[in-house]
Amino acid sequence: MSDGVPQFATAEYSGNAGGATCKACGKGIGDPYYQINGAKVCSNCAQTIQNQIPKDSHAAFVRGILFGVGGAILGLGLYVGFALATGLVAGLVSLAVGWLVGKAIVTGSGGVGGRRYQLAAALLTYMAVSLAAVPIAVSQDMKQREAKVHAQASASTAQAPKMSAAKAVGVLTVIGLVSPFLALSDPMHGLIGLIILFVGLRIAWRMTAGRQLSIVGPLKGATAAAPP
Repeated sequence: MSDGVPQFATAEYSGNAGGATCKACGKGIGDPYYQINGAKVCSNCAQTIQNQIPKDSHAAFVRGILFGVGGAILGLGLYVGFALATGLVAGLVSLAVGWLVGKAIVTGSGGVGGRRYQLAAALLTYMAVSLAAVPIAVSQDMKQREAKVHAQASASTAQAPKMSAAKAVGVLTVIGLVSPFLALSDPMHGLIGLIILFVGLRIAWRMTAGRQLSIVGPLKGATAAAPP
């Protein structure tokens, strides 16, 4: 049992064909019975399991998304903090970001998962990882500007027209979102980064899949005598 719900990753059957036992409670099965992921379960346990499975709802999805956004922001901060502290842009941090987003969504939804949760998890993970390139690039640019401040002081004061703050944010956001592909300018480094990012997305995707239970029934014939 895990969180009150039995795990049915693989089918298990009683060795006694004439006296099948319930996978959940271990007691003998009468008619009717159910099959959960191929394992025989008595009707009482099947009903209990169905009641314990988290139900999807609009509220659960909204909570999952809100928690997921929080996880993505935390992951983005982790990525940027690691890069600024070490001077290294480590794609492996993408794996931690995927886990944080997936865990946050599952926590917020109360254990509910499914395709829309998976799509949200993948999108938030990608955004967190790709947009992390923006503050990293800005920090590096600021350091370069500070190193050249004395040379710039003696240069001409003529400057190009400044971009508005809103436009600058928009441009930086677009550049950030495509940054994983812009990195392909260095083919080997860029390809490795994309592969690691895909693994991070996969982690978030799998974590938000939800419990996959195939419940079939009611069925009859659980107590049929074994053939001679």
